[in-house]
Amino acid sequence: MGRERHTIAIRIALVLALLLAAPSALRVVSSATAQPSALSSRQADALSAYEHALSEFKSILAERRRQIDSHQVLPNLPGQALYLARINMMSTYKDLTDALPSRIGRPNKFGILPQYFDADNEPLVDEYRRLFDIMEAPPANAQSSATPFKDVIDLGVAIARAKGLDTASAEAAGRISLGLFFAETSGIQNAGNARSNTYKGSFQTAPSEDRNGRRRWESIKASIAAFDPQLIARDEKEERRAGGLDRRFNHWTAVRDGLMNAHAELFLQIPDIAKTLPNPIDQMKFFELIQIIPTPARTALNSGQLLDYRISDGRIMRYLRNNGIFALGHAERARSSATFREILDAMWLFTGKFERAISKFQEIRSR
Repeated sequence: MGRERHTIAIRIALVLALLLAAPSALRVVSSATAQPSALSSRQADALSAYEHALSEFKSILAERRRQIDSHQVLPNLPGQALYLARINMMSTYKDLTDALPSRIGRPNKFGILPQYFDADNEPLVDEYRRLFDIMEAPPANAQSSATPFKDVIDLGVAIARAKGLDTASAEAAGRISLGLFFAETSGIQNAGNARSNTYKGSFQTAPSEDRNGRRRWESIKASIAAFDPQLIARDEKEERRAGGLDRRFNHWTAVRDGLMNAHAELFLQIPDIAKTLPNPIDQMKFFELIQIIPTPARTALNSGQLLDYRISDGRIMRYLRNNGIFALGHAERARSSATFREILDAMWLFTGKFERAISKFQEIRSR
């Protein structure tokens, strides 16, 4: 009997020991199961590149903030390093999500495709925008307008009408003009440029472009006066107000000269452009390409095969990448050519600005 009790006691002790050990064993198994599998060489390299790019972006943000808050003299083109760091952060993130799709996260408030941007970094981009607002603030002597958006529309419509367009096409010209304003400055009048010492003002024109636009404006003033004398009276008032000021820093004259320099002649082709590009945002994208790559864009339009026209010039592809087109991710950067349809599709970073322009246009026209 004693031996049996002893045996039973041993068995009970063993069972208790196993029961007590089971949670620990389960934890070990569960933990092992939860561990991610080892990253491949490509995935590890992509993760390392992204973490480095993110660190660099944070570093340059902090550096510019310190310089601004302590009133230090900023380096030449202080926004360029910031811009390149932001693009590199997004580019390496795209490489990472290509290699490791599980890293694609939640949507972000900027509307950037999640495979290009980690929503956890929203505060960094908010700071980026604040810094650019400071660095690109209009000069103290800039002459603003109380109606900056309406000015853009009115000038675009008037120029289009002077070129002979009907009412509907002239309205499209006004809408496109407002899209260009948002694309160039996010709708900020008389803006500076932290990435260029050449391009300034509401339409980000160079001095020679502004002068050229001003000369062309003189050639159509009489035509506009015949159907819109009030607009010409406003123009003359703004000319007197500007005096000897750089016309790029009077909002009215900057928009007027910018439109006349690069876009007025193309307004004549808006009906044909609208047939090829019925989407208003695509129309805005095309006119923005007139700002970025004017000669190839005009050549493509005149070819009669706009969407299929292919760009293969390496210099032009670099211009596109410098404006955030085919700039994000190794696969995009490696492209050596693209059709205009592909280029328009790759301009998705501009889409939010153009949507704001369309909303503002509808708001003003509904009044």
